[in-house]
Amino acid sequence: MHHIFKPLLVVLVSLFMTASFTVNANETAKPWQLKTQNGEVISLEQYANKPVILHFWATWCPYCKKLQPTLVALQKKYQAQGVELISISFNEDEGALPQDEIHRRGYSFLTAVKGEEAARLYGVRGTPTTFFINRKNEIIWKTSSSDKADPRFELALQEIIKK
Repeated sequence: MHHIFKPLLVVLVSLFMTASFTVNANETAKPWQLKTQNGEVISLEQYANKPVILHFWATWCPYCKKLQPTLVALQKKYQAQGVELISISFNEDEGALPQDEIHRRGYSFLTAVKGEEAARLYGVRGTPTTFFINRKNEIIWKTSSSDKADPRFELALQEIIKK
């Protein structure tokens, strides 16, 4: 009996993972324009035709802090394929300095600030929420997971780098 369940489990996991990438496959990423902590304008349009990891987060969020090393590692792994990691900070405490916090954590990716409107636009309800956007500006996968071992992160990257 045990021999039957293992193949069945593999099939179910495979179907789940495939389905999770097709849920939003034809949804186009909505344009947004925000500012960085230093007042520079940043927009999704600046990353046209590039695979993008779009990470919504907050400085006070422990799950964001747990996930960010994974996102940075994936961006570096696929950097040669043009993958960009950009983040949008929202629902911050008064006086929070998100870009300073990113640097304090040892990272250099850019973060937009005061992203509440962009979060509403994308239907983000909590942190972290991460979108994987392909070169055609299609959302391939949206997740609120902070599980570093989740194989769907790697699979999503493989999908968004396709030409």
